[in-house]
Amino acid sequence: MSAAAGRVAVLGIRHHGPGSARSVLAELDRVKPAIILIEGPADADPLLALAADPGLRPPVALLAYAADAPRLSAFWPFAVFSPEWQALTWAADHDVPARFCDLPASMVLASQAAREDSAAEDGADEGGTDEADGGAGPGSAAAVREDPIGALAAAAGYDDPERWWDDVIESRLDGQPPFEALTEAMAELRARQPPWPPARQQEEDRREAHMRQVLRAALKQADGTVAVVCGAWHAPALAGRLPPASADAALLRGTRRRKTALTWVPWTHSRLAAASGYGAGITSPGWYHHLFTAPDHPVARWLTRVAGVLRARDLPVSSAHVIEAVRLAEALAALRGRPLAGLAEVSEATRAVLCEGDEVAAGFVTADLVVGERLGTVPDSAGVVPLEADLRAQARTLRLKIDPLDRDLTLDLRKDTDRRRSALLHRLAILGIGWGSAAQDSVQSAGTFRETWKLRWRPELAVAIIDAAQWGTTVAAAAAARVTGQARTARELPAVTAAVESVLLADLPEALPAVLAALGDKAARDRDVSRLMAALPALVRALRYGDVRGTDTGALSEVAGALVIRICAGLPAAVTSLADDAAAAMKTRLDGVHAAVGLYAQTAGEAERDRWIAVLAGLAGRRDLHGLLAGRVTRILVDSQELSQAEAAGRFAAHLSVGPTAADKAAWAEGFLAGSGLLLVHDRDLLAVLDDWVAGLADRDFLDALPLLRRTFAGFSAGERANLGAAVRQLGTAPPAAAAAEPADEQRAAAVLRTVAAILGGPR
Repeated sequence: MSAAAGRVAVLGIRHHGPGSARSVLAELDRVKPAIILIEGPADADPLLALAADPGLRPPVALLAYAADAPRLSAFWPFAVFSPEWQALTWAADHDVPARFCDLPASMVLASQAAREDSAAEDGADEGGTDEADGGAGPGSAAAVREDPIGALAAAAGYDDPERWWDDVIESRLDGQPPFEALTEAMAELRARQPPWPPARQQEEDRREAHMRQVLRAALKQADGTVAVVCGAWHAPALAGRLPPASADAALLRGTRRRKTALTWVPWTHSRLAAASGYGAGITSPGWYHHLFTAPDHPVARWLTRVAGVLRARDLPVSSAHVIEAVRLAEALAALRGRPLAGLAEVSEATRAVLCEGDEVAAGFVTADLVVGERLGTVPDSAGVVPLEADLRAQARTLRLKIDPLDRDLTLDLRKDTDRRRSALLHRLAILGIGWGSAAQDSVQSAGTFRETWKLRWRPELAVAIIDAAQWGTTVAAAAAARVTGQARTARELPAVTAAVESVLLADLPEALPAVLAALGDKAARDRDVSRLMAALPALVRALRYGDVRGTDTGALSEVAGALVIRICAGLPAAVTSLADDAAAAMKTRLDGVHAAVGLYAQTAGEAERDRWIAVLAGLAGRRDLHGLLAGRVTRILVDSQELSQAEAAGRFAAHLSVGPTAADKAAWAEGFLAGSGLLLVHDRDLLAVLDDWVAGLADRDFLDALPLLRRTFAGFSAGERANLGAAVRQLGTAPPAAAAAEPADEQRAAAVLRTVAAILGGPR
């Protein structure tokens, strides 16, 4: 290969680096290669033709996933300022063949699966990430192989590797190629690197062996120069005289593969800011995008954009502010010996001049510009699974924008479009495609016509869509198939009732018969009262969806009524002799069932509610009931107007005067008072009983009861606690006498009465 060595131009780059991208373009224009090899999965070559499609706009990523297990996946992301992307577009513009030269995704996923299996067995993952590829992230100062750029920066006298790289490469505007110097520097670092762990060393050796094999094939195919765009760390392995091909072939022989599918998917700048793909996470993709797309006067243009962001948030920023900020950034760069003001300088100038030291305002700039969320696009010709095509078609029809930014969406389920939007989002939730998250209170509240969602599209949802495609080709069919399967295989009743609720929320009438059959079967065989109580609230919530969604819930109502009867029959035995933890869990279930029974009574009559109240009344007088439950049952009876306030005060006094320990009495008080202090605020007799009991506690008893009382009162609102304090101060004092009323002026009152009568439409 000595004759061929002169035909190879190795362009060692930093992944996602705008300076590297400009240098790559300049070098490709200079050498005019006959073929370009790019670091990336070799089996993705059929997708490279799409780089010329105007519908493929970065940030985008190559997605590879195992055909039999889509969740086993890997991404190779590209931004407009990625050197690899610029090499692809240069090749497309100049009609030059381009190929990927790294290990095929089929090998990568097989290796990834093996590492995950090993980690599951050993409890640790020894694979790690490839932070050295582009030298992006700072690593251990002692381990050159983990941070080669850090080692070069230290040799140049820099304490910050990012600043060194920014000065030497990223801020370059002249396009002079740095590749030979970088390759030589990396060769020195590789010669002095500490040894890799054996598994990692084998993986790295295979990667570079595969790159050399592809390079050899390209040299045989093309007569001109072969340009190789790869991470700077790999450049020495591809430059100069290549080793014998037989050694590389032997190294690759027997490497495991996995059946893999590949496609292009949209990506975002925020995902580039994570250490994903190439292991080269960058903290400022918005800044790098600006550096690449605005090479002339980048500082002035950037600070002008900053001013626009701040003005959009109604912050006063003038042209004079921008001018002074530019001067300050350039002065800081000169003081620090930098060729151009970098992100550190413009950020300091922004904070000092444009934001006047306000960190909140500076945070707006970081979120909107420095990271700068941007979502790429992929043309339909890239090929998508039918499920994704259906999802995107429905989103367009319902005017739901696929956006990487957080977006609040309020739906009125009385409107047809909003009802269909709600159904789509709930169907996606069933499939595990988390485009939207519903506010829990909006789904579970008594009001049935309003839902609040927070939408945000994330690139990794592409994997979730592919994984969900096994259930069907449309969102509705896939969601129905999956929720039916979940209901049939659920081991416990609450999971089945959750499936019923999901079916009604997602408007899947075709799935309802099968899910109801599973519910009836599971409910008939489940004898555990605790599970029945946990299942009822979701079932009753589901009943109310028929009001606004037009769903027939008659069969569901029958199941709910049967559950209430079975709960009432089994509850007395289920609450006997419970420990503290079990009593606390049972209290939560009691509250849930009571609320559910009240909601159920609104649509299915009062018989079940009356049965429930009768059971609670029977529990209230039992001596073997845990104090927390006894107090809670009494409070429910008071709120249901089954007990008068005078009777409640009598029971309160009785339970605080007898009992084994102060903690037991405090538990009764906690159960009675938990959730709301209004009863104490408005009932002085009840408050006096509690005050007298607390005042009469011995020191040791007070210390035992204090944690429970503090927990109880911490659940009250600040206003309730303030009113309670005022009421306690007035205990023992006579209520203030009402001021003597002045005699009424009948003539003036008659005029008021005539006006009121006219408003009400009555006789004047």
